Amino acid sequence: MSKPIKKAVFPVAGMGTRFLPATKANPKEMLTVVDKPLIQYAVEEAVAAGCDQLIFVTSSSKRAIEDHFDKNFELEVLLEEKQKHKLLEIVKDILPEGVSCVYIRQPEALGLGHAVLCAKGVVGDDPFAVILADDMIDDGDRGCLAQMVELHAERGCSILGVETVEKEDTDKYGIVSVTKKEGRASKLEAIVEKPKPSQAPSNLAVVGRYILTPRIFELLEKTQRGAGNEIQLTDAISTLLGYEHVMALEFEGIRYDCGDKLGYLKATVEYALKHKVLGDEFRKYLSIYCDPETFEKAK
Repeated sequence: MSKPIKKAVFPVAGMGTRFLPATKANPKEMLTVVDKPLIQYAVEEAVAAGCDQLIFVTSSSKRAIEDHFDKNFELEVLLEEKQKHKLLEIVKDILPEGVSCVYIRQPEALGLGHAVLCAKGVVGDDPFAVILADDMIDDGDRGCLAQMVELHAERGCSILGVETVEKEDTDKYGIVSVTKKEGRASKLEAIVEKPKPSQAPSNLAVVGRYILTPRIFELLEKTQRGAGNEIQLTDAISTLLGYEHVMALEFEGIRYDCGDKLGYLKATVEYALKHKVLGDEFRKYLSIYCDPETFEKAK
């Protein structure tokens, strides 16, 4: 019987240069979609999937993430005194009871594989999840990671969350080839980091959700620098295929690439439309703004 997935690793040490100047002093993971930062959406997905130990691989500029998930006693007292009970509940629910956080510094920016390797001492011999907050997934009632955890409980192997992308975009992703498809799950045959469209084995891309067995750590320790002169997680997973069964899961849900400005704007608009408080008013605003005549004047 496979061990349950209780630990989730969040690689959050990146500089977020595509969002400068917004990320000059503020972590990209703290950029908000409506009223919650990206990292909180990622944490909520992990907690909903059963994870109770959150491991953040950070850098010196990411203290805001630690502060966000820490208790703010002064703020809670102030909200209590002013009888702002709904806001107080929101603040207290940022990190549910029974969930703990561990923060590990990545000493150098050596890539995703190196960031995951930094978590080895905390993860130990357990299978674990990796979540990239940039990839925000609107998954309705069943979270993306929860779907992967369910499959892991059945198969006990490493699992990659994947989706179909445009052929011309394969050089932005780790691309997989698969066989033995069973519903949304398939056996992984190969994985290549950011291949040119003409060299891509498919247009099925890994999109920021992983469940990995602890063997990945010993392979990462031996992995040489690859694309971008970084230690690529993709390369270690490719080696892992020689030792273990690995699966790909085409998850249910819509992914927003919030590491890209347009993807981030799309997520903001669509989450605002679904917001319980703001949704109706925002929809009215868009219906006026998107009137052809109004739209032309705004150009």
